[in-house]
Amino acid sequence: MKIRSIKHAIWGLVAALLTSCNALDLGPTDTIDPSKAFRNVNDLNMGLLGAYAVLDYTLIGVNSIVADEAVMPEENTVSNSDAYRWLYTSSSGSVTSAFAEYYMAIDRANRVLAAMNQVQAANSGEEQLKTRYQGELLALRAYAHFELLRAYASDYEPGALGVPYMKVSAIGSPARDPFESVVAAIYADLAAAKPLIPADFSDHTRITRAAVSAIQARVALYARDWALAHQYADEAIGRIPLADRADFAAIWVDDSQEEVIWKLSRVAGDTRIGGAYFREAGGIVLYAPSQKLMATYDRENDIRFSAYIAHEPGRGEGKSEYLLKKYRGGDAEAPGLADIKLFRTGELYLIKAEALAEDNQLAAANEALNTLRSRRIAGYEDQSYGNKDALIDAVYEERYKELAFEGHRFFDLRRRRLPVERSPADAANTSGALTLTPSQAQYALPIPTDELRVNPNMIQNPNY
Repeated sequence: MKIRSIKHAIWGLVAALLTSCNALDLGPTDTIDPSKAFRNVNDLNMGLLGAYAVLDYTLIGVNSIVADEAVMPEENTVSNSDAYRWLYTSSSGSVTSAFAEYYMAIDRANRVLAAMNQVQAANSGEEQLKTRYQGELLALRAYAHFELLRAYASDYEPGALGVPYMKVSAIGSPARDPFESVVAAIYADLAAAKPLIPADFSDHTRITRAAVSAIQARVALYARDWALAHQYADEAIGRIPLADRADFAAIWVDDSQEEVIWKLSRVAGDTRIGGAYFREAGGIVLYAPSQKLMATYDRENDIRFSAYIAHEPGRGEGKSEYLLKKYRGGDAEAPGLADIKLFRTGELYLIKAEALAEDNQLAAANEALNTLRSRRIAGYEDQSYGNKDALIDAVYEERYKELAFEGHRFFDLRRRRLPVERSPADAANTSGALTLTPSQAQYALPIPTDELRVNPNMIQNPNY
């Protein structure tokens, strides 16, 4: 059963229970007691699916618009110019809405977890399901906190302002936990979650054991725990292998599940991820691939170029002739309705390569990078980087190509405290926004104004 297709039915049961007045001050005034809302194991599943249902593509869109993956064509006169031009503030919903979305998912997960011990399984089969649901809930809570940390931490260093780690609902007005404390709490939830999820559970639309390993690998990369990063990456790779080059394009029209570790399924009536980049009505391209990004591909031999980017030179004067093909989906009647791939094996190879390089295991890092490239580029010949810095630079460029428009580029630049630098070829419609440096406020996304107003313990990121 597809998660998104039943979300409306779910909230006929638990909507009132999971109501709150703002993202963190989760003390609702009109709720259903958990013991009444969650009476059996199926109710727990409904609550879990409701937590999944909140997850969306918000930060994917923000990442590509704020970074150097996308350009805003002149034909786009209607969408997110403040985000693209780095003029956003704490009142800009385009960059702050994810804060409430992820905390809503966390709150829903916490409420189901709180009811878990009150629900009795009717038989051993239900007991196994209940155990798995608990694992999924813990992992989902950890994942949502990590996405918040990537987006809203003041920096990715010990002592930096992180986000409040919420393990229960209705706890008042929490302060921001430091970066390292949030990472530790994420690690703990994921470690608890993994053994609760059966090794043979393989639903790509939910959190599997492979997905937990993938989340752990991504967290370890940001925490600079290099040994853990390539250990967890290997775990995920061992369960979900890379797609062959011949199958890669089918992933993006949802005709193949190859190398998809965890995705958000999208069905008719759901918001369309493609809608962040183009509009069906009027045929307006809101954001197109940047010239800087396109210049990194071997257009003839790299399957990613033709899978990700469409060239349509006949669109007319003043209109972009390059379009993002990656999220058109496979239904011509519903352009832009594509499943959202949260974790793919390609990313895990790049995590492994970077972590091994940072750990001075250059031969193994080169092998991981070459393995990925050989699956993407026809006629590829292995390369060897004997210098650690050169190898890490190569991994970053490969991340730029492999993970384009998947929600990583802006955060990748922040991980190394590198500026966002747009090419002069992409200067049109930027209003001069070509370089964003770590010293500028917009280098970290702002905490929302509404949260600051209602939570006296919340601190804004520097320089806003």
